[in-house]
Amino acid sequence: MNNLRHISLEDLQTQLKLWGEPAFRAKQIQEWIWKKFVGDINEMTNLSKSLREKLAENYFIPKVKIHHSQYSSDGTIKNRLILHDGHFTESVLIPTEKRMTACVSSQVGCSLSCKFCATGYLPRKRNLDYDEIVDEVTAVNEQALKHYGKPLTNIVFMGMGEPLLNYKNVMKAIEKITSPDCLGMSPRRITVSTAGVAKMIRQLGDDQVRFKLALSLHAASDAKRNEIMPINETNNLKELVSALNHFYTLTKNEITFEYILFKDLNDSLQDADDLIKLYRQVPADLVNIIEYNPISAADFQKPDEAVTNRFMKHLETKKVNARLRRSRGKDIDAACGQLANVDHPTVKQ
Repeated sequence: MNNLRHISLEDLQTQLKLWGEPAFRAKQIQEWIWKKFVGDINEMTNLSKSLREKLAENYFIPKVKIHHSQYSSDGTIKNRLILHDGHFTESVLIPTEKRMTACVSSQVGCSLSCKFCATGYLPRKRNLDYDEIVDEVTAVNEQALKHYGKPLTNIVFMGMGEPLLNYKNVMKAIEKITSPDCLGMSPRRITVSTAGVAKMIRQLGDDQVRFKLALSLHAASDAKRNEIMPINETNNLKELVSALNHFYTLTKNEITFEYILFKDLNDSLQDADDLIKLYRQVPADLVNIIEYNPISAADFQKPDEAVTNRFMKHLETKKVNARLRRSRGKDIDAACGQLANVDHPTVKQ
């Protein structure tokens, strides 16, 4: 059986013609799929019963569903999502006074094995299809409306997996999310985060994408980055600087550095100076300094507050646009680096 959401409008029109149905039904079907986000062909009530039966005999809609949700004391909501084949992934709704942000996943598991990230200790099972990513976004959007009375304002691809290793599906999902025939969200409100796949960063530039890019940097020397992020061994900082400059030259899109502080690893003033040197080689708008969120699989620790403040002060003195980002959802393992498909006590949707 074929995924109804993967059938183009033209192919759907051809199939309908073979069934003796008018071509305009194809647009009605696509509106049910991409505007009303139905998961059941029988919900397409402006289609005849006979047409719905033919569709159901030949196609299915592999709708992603919320398996369970957890609610943080700070308002963050973490979702365990079940896919049609039984795999799980996770998404997070991060509410603030001015924003409703969805943090979404692009893969089931991850192949990059970053030492500080819970997802990095999971095997990569498969990529998410573009329609599954759209499902993630729409599910979190419904959640934002239900719990906060506001729609999503921002989307960050910072959940499970490496988005640039699922390039085709992520690009197609963003195309759908930003289409007026779907959610119609501005690409400027979407950020794709990468651990640093230089070739695909260049491809983003060549494709002249319109969304923002974040580099998960976390260390500003190759020796230290190799230690915590194996991807750096084949995508070193020199290559990443070149790729980021290529991306910016062709798109002029905002670039952010993400930098988690680890006690006694990357939190010294020398580390800060290395970060400043790198920052000045790339037209980055912002450096997000992130407090580390512990995971059971790793022994990293967050620095003392005094060390963090000294690091931030040094960046400020050197005119670096840096912001200390306090983690949200730590009490439900929904913070940066903590997504790992684990079972918890839950509150059902």
